[in-house]
Amino acid sequence: MKNYLFALFLVTFTTVGMAQDIKYGVRGGINISNLDFEPDADFENKHRNGFAFGGFADLALSENVSLQVELEWSAEGGKDEELRADYIHLPLFLKFSFSDRLSVLLGPKVGLKTWGYEDGFSTFIFSGTAGLEYMFTDELFFDVRLTNGFTDILDDDSGRLEAKNHVIQFGFGIKI
Repeated sequence: MKNYLFALFLVTFTTVGMAQDIKYGVRGGINISNLDFEPDADFENKHRNGFAFGGFADLALSENVSLQVELEWSAEGGKDEELRADYIHLPLFLKFSFSDRLSVLLGPKVGLKTWGYEDGFSTFIFSGTAGLEYMFTDELFFDVRLTNGFTDILDDDSGRLEAKNHVIQFGFGIKI
């Protein structure tokens, strides 16, 4: 009996898995990032230009809605070296397609710091992202994303100064 149940489970799982439309791909981007300090910093805070790259899986939930999961490395923070930090992000997007070419992405993003100047940054961060994606072909796309940090990225227990990351990202990618 167990063998029959296992076989039924395996056939059901395989059928459901094959019925799902999953697309995979890679993307890279250019970041324009900065830190918003609360209260305002008493020093000049310029933006940082950096890079981002990673991979994604896009699972169709319906004809116009999908769930997109990514793993991305991103260089963020301010221009001065002591304000820079690099992260591995795990964004989880709901993707709404308005046509074959245009989509909107919305969702949360968690990040793990991989590098920070003198380790003055928190290990984990949480943010939200909204984006617009345009498909040039069935495989090639361009996107623009805005990320707003929700958590304080500074590892300072005094609470005197908080900083939140804000990023504009321009990306190109390919679906395979």
